[in-house]
Parts: sequence; structure tokens; C-alpha cells
Amino acid sequence: MVTLKEIELAHDRIRSFIHRTPILTNKSLNELSGASLYFKCENFQKGGAFKIRGATNTVEQLTQAEIEKGVVTTSSGNHGAALSMAVTRRGGGTKVVMPNNTPKIKINNVERNGGEVVWCEPEQSSRESVLADLVEQTGAIVVHPYNDERIVAGQGTCAKELMEDEPNLDMIICPVSGGGLLSGTLLAAKGMKPEIMVYGAEPSEADDAYRSLQKGEIVANETIETICDGLRAQIGTIPFPIIQKYVDGIITVTETEIIEAMKMVWERMKIIAEPSSVITLGALLKSKDKFSGKKVGLILSGGNVDLNQLPW
Repeated sequence: MVTLKEIELAHDRIRSFIHRTPILTNKSLNELSGASLYFKCENFQKGGAFKIRGATNTVEQLTQAEIEKGVVTTSSGNHGAALSMAVTRRGGGTKVVMPNNTPKIKINNVERNGGEVVWCEPEQSSRESVLADLVEQTGAIVVHPYNDERIVAGQGTCAKELMEDEPNLDMIICPVSGGGLLSGTLLAAKGMKPEIMVYGAEPSEADDAYRSLQKGEIVANETIETICDGLRAQIGTIPFPIIQKYVDGIITVTETEIIEAMKMVWERMKIIAEPSSVITLGALLKSKDKFSGKKVGLILSGGNVDLNQLPW
């Protein structure tokens, strides 16, 4: 299992390649929620999302021979763009297997950062089979979006920064999909402050992490019909045991609740954040009693929104 020391080493490795993103507050959202909210704004991160952390930590540990073979991955967009950025900087090429219903902004982001898009159907099985074919054809190195300890350690640097800048937090809410960000957040936050409580926020329409915790083993998504295109992945075998051991709960959020939270962030904070990140506010507002009177960190994981396809 990844340690706090590995997260610290990852931070040293990547800090010159990423932004230390700001933490914003908002008086009206504090009043609405009955809590003191601290938004860690990864929507201002390079590539528009937290994914640059794990991608850079992994790519910086590849040999030059591995870089020259090329790198492949699957992604709903943000990981593909971040990985392409990190690999391009080292002189390599990246192929990104992406669902054919991915928002245009995320496709453009991958291509703008030097990645080549390879299409698949919007199901996990299609992602995996197209990826396997690519590896067989090219011999390229796979950098998985979340099921990799190097990725988990890199994503943990987000919560490390949050805890360093706001050490008096009582709780953190983090989005969960494949689990790389949540597992990294748990290891960093609880490693630095064992008594802190950490919750995952997950769409009701893609709630495999919630149901996997209930059952005690990984179960598949029954649906991925959610506007949170970044939260449709299957929980990974590396993040799941970490989440199982440390998480204080996962709050599922409906599509309507996600859209309302997104409107609030845009209207009140005057920033662009994608559905997959505003779900943390949706989770808090759904469970106000749990967070009342507390200092709560909310990770806004990204801001890559197709402005021609807004969900309202």
C-alpha cells in the first residue's frame, strides 16, 4: 500500500511541473451549508484537472527506453490530456483510448497536449479490449488512469497541499470513480491528521464504489448514465482496499443534485467546474447534518466543461 512518504516523494518529483492550486472560500455557500467550506481548485490545474499529478509522477519514473516505446492509456479525457502533456514533455508519444461519447472539450484537450485519440464504445469492456489490442500491436507502456500505485501517490499530493494550507480541517469530501484520487486523499489526509474524516462523493447513476463497500468486494456499475463523465469508471483493485480500510463513508448524489451544485459553484463562486468535481458540494448539501459546524475541504477535481453542452 502507498505510504505518506511516497506521496511526499511524489510531490517533490512533480512540483515543478504542476500548479499549487488555490483554496477558495464563499460566504454564501458557508451560510447555506452551515459549515466552513474550503474548495481546493484543481479546475485551475495544468490540463484543467488533478490528473496531471498522478500522470507526471508516473511518467517521471519511466525510463527513456520506455518513453520511446510509446505510452497508451484509457481515459474519459482528463487523464489522457495529463498523460499526453507529461509524455510529450519527455519526447514520447501517447495513444489514448476514449469513449466515442466523450465531450469535445476533453478530446481537444488530449490532442492539444500531443495525444492521439483511439475510439472505443462507452463501456468498460470495450475500453479494455481496445487497449489490449493497442498494446499487442505496438508494445507500448500502459499507464492506467487509477489502478497504479504511482498514480495514487501522485493524486495524494492534492490533499497534502490542502492539509498543509488548511491544517485545521475536520473533514474532506472527494469525488470517487476509479478511486485514484480518493485513495490518495485518504492516505495523505489521514497520514497527516489521523482524526480527520474523509468522505467520497459518487453519482447515484454510477455507484459501484458505494455498493462495493456495502458488499465488501468489488461489484460492477449497473449504469453509467451520469453527466459526471469523469466518474463513470469501475473502482480499481489497487484503490479499493485503501478506500475500504480508511474511508468514513461514500455519499451518492443524484443528477438533479449535481446540476444544482454546479449552478451554485458557477453563480456564487464565479468559476467553471465540471459536474465530476461539483459533486462534492452536492454531497455536502445532501448530508448537511453530517457536516454542520465543521471545517470541510472540498476537492474540485476539474473544470473541463463543454460550454455548448451544459446540463441545464
